[in-house]
Amino acid sequence: MKHQTQSLIKEACHRVANLKVSRIVLLVCIALLVVIFFTYHDLSKVEGNGNPSIYRSRTKLEIFEDFSVLRASDLKIRIEEMLRIKGSVSTELRDLEYRRQKLQAEILTCIHKIDQYKNEIGRQQTELDKLKMSVQQAQVAHHEALIQNTPDLALPLRLLPVRPPTSLTPPFEPPASYPCHSLSDCFDLSRCSFTSGFPVYLYNPDLYFSSWHVSNFMISAIKEAIHFNPHFSGDENTACVYLVLIGERSQTNSSLQLNQLPFWAGDGRNHILINLSRQDLSSDFAGIENLNFSRAIVAQSSWLHSLFRPGHDLVIPPALGPPGGDVWFDCPYMLPARRKYLISFEAYSTVSSSYSFDYSVIAKYLTSKTSDKFFFAFGCEPGATQFKEEYNLCGNETTRSVILKDSTFALITPPVNSSFVSTPLFQARLYEAMKYGAIPVVLGNDHVQLPYSEVIYWRKAVIGLPVSRITELHFLLRSISDADILLMRRQTRLLWERYFSSVQAIIDSVLAVVRDRINLPPSPIREEPSPSVFSDNFVPLKIEPVVSDAKPEENLGPLEPPYASPKFKRNFTIMLTQGYELWNEWGDPFRLYPQIPFDPLLPSDAKFIGSGVGFRPVNQGAGGAGKEFCESLGGNSPREQFTIVILTYEREQVLMNSLSRLHGLPYLHQVVVVWNSPRPPLEDLRWPEIGVPVKVIKAPYNSLNNRFLPYEAIETEAVLSVDDDAHLRHDEIIFGFRVWREHRDRVVGFPGRFHALDINYKPGWLYNSNYSCELSMVLTGAAFVHKYYLYLYSNWLPQAIRDKVDEYMNCEDIAMNFLVSHVTRKPPIKVTSRWTFRCPGCPVSLSEDDTHFQERHKCINFFTKIFGYTPLLNTQFRADSILFKTRIPHDKQKCFKFI
Repeated sequence: MKHQTQSLIKEACHRVANLKVSRIVLLVCIALLVVIFFTYHDLSKVEGNGNPSIYRSRTKLEIFEDFSVLRASDLKIRIEEMLRIKGSVSTELRDLEYRRQKLQAEILTCIHKIDQYKNEIGRQQTELDKLKMSVQQAQVAHHEALIQNTPDLALPLRLLPVRPPTSLTPPFEPPASYPCHSLSDCFDLSRCSFTSGFPVYLYNPDLYFSSWHVSNFMISAIKEAIHFNPHFSGDENTACVYLVLIGERSQTNSSLQLNQLPFWAGDGRNHILINLSRQDLSSDFAGIENLNFSRAIVAQSSWLHSLFRPGHDLVIPPALGPPGGDVWFDCPYMLPARRKYLISFEAYSTVSSSYSFDYSVIAKYLTSKTSDKFFFAFGCEPGATQFKEEYNLCGNETTRSVILKDSTFALITPPVNSSFVSTPLFQARLYEAMKYGAIPVVLGNDHVQLPYSEVIYWRKAVIGLPVSRITELHFLLRSISDADILLMRRQTRLLWERYFSSVQAIIDSVLAVVRDRINLPPSPIREEPSPSVFSDNFVPLKIEPVVSDAKPEENLGPLEPPYASPKFKRNFTIMLTQGYELWNEWGDPFRLYPQIPFDPLLPSDAKFIGSGVGFRPVNQGAGGAGKEFCESLGGNSPREQFTIVILTYEREQVLMNSLSRLHGLPYLHQVVVVWNSPRPPLEDLRWPEIGVPVKVIKAPYNSLNNRFLPYEAIETEAVLSVDDDAHLRHDEIIFGFRVWREHRDRVVGFPGRFHALDINYKPGWLYNSNYSCELSMVLTGAAFVHKYYLYLYSNWLPQAIRDKVDEYMNCEDIAMNFLVSHVTRKPPIKVTSRWTFRCPGCPVSLSEDDTHFQERHKCINFFTKIFGYTPLLNTQFRADSILFKTRIPHDKQKCFKFI
């Protein structure tokens, strides 16, 4: 191709030379013609003005005629010859001009082809570099595999039973004497393989146990809750467990009714009998202590010591909340830490039993020599007196909620009947205290069973005190700091919302506890579909990238082929190693996520001794700056890439400009464009080729919440959320990515904001975007977040928050900051000194309108009401590059030149 181009250029040069010669010949001919004309004119003058002695006898006409006779024929021939030459030269000039224009067009075509070939060479070189990098990564992975000596594992086949349980002879012993101390004693594990998915079958409550007095409300609530559970299955043949709804039981034929269940199979193994009754069943238990539940698991709130089988049966709260949905609206604000009353208490109604408790002891040791306020109601029978006469507490749930909202602690005593380990009334008092933010103080905690005690760590939410230490209660409560009070109040709110607040929460919790016992992982969380905005047969037009001949000023990292983050690599071990966190802190025990930002980190030497796979340390572990630093990600996590998510609405050219700036960005896996407009992109719109896939997803409707949908197209843990008009340099993006890798559980980004106290309307908050020495939010218009938070935002965050975002078309970034700070109790991390963005040529942004700020003020206060407190935390920290503005030796380079 190079020689062909050179030959074409030489031929063009020869043609241009010939053209110049022709022009010279034409000029010479014209000059001769002019000379002849002037010569003729001069001769005429000479003849007219010559010697009079010679021409005196002849007239001027005669002289002219003689001259014409002598010169006319020759002159005519010459003129005709010159005209012929002129025509020939004109024809040749036109031909040469045509050939010149044609040659110039060919030259332009060749130049264009040369540019195309240069661009193609650049692309091919980039692809070659990617292939080389891919080969290197494959070689390293192969070497790591050899060192690890571990085979590739494939998911086992899904094993499901093909028929209901076969009938066995039931045990004749009552439940208390029949051993159910292990899973193998009372549970058929063969029906629940690791890959079965834990299918659950519900007996239709309308067909069974009509005499057990289950209310219509409870039946409809259970049906709705179980159908929303991911483990629900309508196939009785493949079910792992069978769920049976029972209620206030009939005194006769209870065991017979259980044996008549079609899949009871004689002993009720793999059956869960769930009772959500709100009534105290102590009178019923007196007559049915010999009721034989066989091997079935019973979950209810009323339990006798003689009937409860620890490790097999479950203590659960009664159904005191709604069927499902948001439950935050009736919860009080968590602050201040100390409320009007130090502690409140309402005694249980008197029940005929052998157990008695002198409630007056409580008042005696709490109210002497102190300025603290208390609220006690010592009896609700007629004629009973109360310690405080401010409220009529007895039997009034509304008044009781008012008292609990004014109480720092709530005293809860064990059931009056000492033969019970739990009653609905005891569980109701616990439920109400947790809901209204009064920290439960369980007196006689060694005689009671708290709900889900095998998975919930109650010591972070409840204060337990033996009855014999009642005299120390006041000192104990006064020794708890405000920080610990708020920590416990926040924990009780978390447990209440997750496991107590609704029928849906109770059903999900019961099934999750049983599934956790048999070491089965939860069902995977649902990902959002990613439908393309283009039709199947439409191919969008592309713009070739502009490849600059100049070398970049700094190397930011290798251009790797796409590398997705591994999914579900800890689907089994996470329940073993981080089970406490899943049930009691940041986790979600009801779903299995592809990745989480809380994975444990390996020690530094594990990268080199063979215990870690996928690490790419800087300079193979020797460290370094400049070139060595940019060749590898380093850090404490294995290599990975990030996905850019851009939300756009009818700003095509702004979007195209933003996409074109991403060309050649290292560690970029792909770009996901969320097309919020109902109108599809123009067919003649040209999309820039940036070296990675650009997937344009059609949003179901115009909503800012679409920015945080967990699209299945996002294949990396790291997500860079970017506005369509944000202008970030490559070095800023890569630096932010490196910082995020060391703080995976936090929002890491560029524009910082903070919430400020509204001095005029305390305790309200204001959104502030002024320059400040501290911040509490990083806007997600340019920020890295973990994909785990996209799942939480779309599935766990209360619907009222997402509705408010749709109402204002604003505040989605504030909601994400609330969410992450609430889960982690950490502030975001701001990188570089960038505070805002400028987009030349962009339309006026909505953020410049005063209404925008007014809505954001309201959002902060509304979100605070839902969370019960403001989770945003202030920070005065900003992340900058190591060696930033640092004097270093001349033979070294900084990690980033401009940061």
